[in-house]
Amino acid sequence: MIKDSVIQFALLFPVLFLLIPCPLHAHGVKGSIDRGGICITARYDTDEAMSYAKVTIRPPEKGLDFQTGRTDRNGRFCFFPDKPGDWEVIVDDGMGHRLKLIVPIDPKGPAMGEKPVGPSTGNALSKPLKALMGLCVIFGISGCLLWWMSKKRDKKEGPP
Repeated sequence: MIKDSVIQFALLFPVLFLLIPCPLHAHGVKGSIDRGGICITARYDTDEAMSYAKVTIRPPEKGLDFQTGRTDRNGRFCFFPDKPGDWEVIVDDGMGHRLKLIVPIDPKGPAMGEKPVGPSTGNALSKPLKALMGLCVIFGISGCLLWWMSKKRDKKEGPP
């Protein structure tokens, strides 16, 4: 009778363990520090920064916009072009002020082909290794519980 309940608990425990609410992470993240981007600074003629102005970056082939966003509070916006040619940068503050710049990118220029500098941060373990570790934790906890329950059962039954 006790043996059947222990087996049922051993089978049920991993399922119950999976039902406990806990934060889940869909994937890891990594970061790096890159050099060689193009940084635009937009200012009014009074030398005041065009803070939080809308920015549109258009690639040389004039297809879809490459990037859109807003300048920071100092009027700066950075981007990393991925091909050579004349890139169009438009900064518009929405109040009638508009800045249009053409940025020529040389194929051997600093924005093309630079490698990231600095350490990459993020998770060092791969997904399969994380899954294996999760299974090991589940089976380890289950094994400890079964051992503890068998010790408890042995105390109740007494010595043979």
